[in-house]
Amino acid sequence: MTKIAVIKTGGKQYKVHEGQVLLIEKLDEKEGSNIKFDTLLTSKEDGADLSVGQPSLGEKTEAKVLGDEKGKKTNSTKYKNKIRYHKNFGHRQNYTRVEITSIK
Repeated sequence: MTKIAVIKTGGKQYKVHEGQVLLIEKLDEKEGSNIKFDTLLTSKEDGADLSVGQPSLGEKTEAKVLGDEKGKKTNSTKYKNKIRYHKNFGHRQNYTRVEITSIK
């Protein structure tokens, strides 16, 4: 049975398991490096061996950085009525792809 964990990074919380690949907010880590995440909860998949941190359990989840990516482009427009003002702009968020290697 695999272990699951809830980690916190980039102001967000993610439910992860070993071997999972996910996109998180951009980190200043090099490709191929190993990082540790602040772990809020660990458990087995069926709910046995539940450990909840007060507020965290420490850095019990390890991951490997696979690389940096950009997200999908979002377009937006500013417009003001009757004064001939309009402005179009776009944004692409930067992400880091990581693979969860172990949960202790």
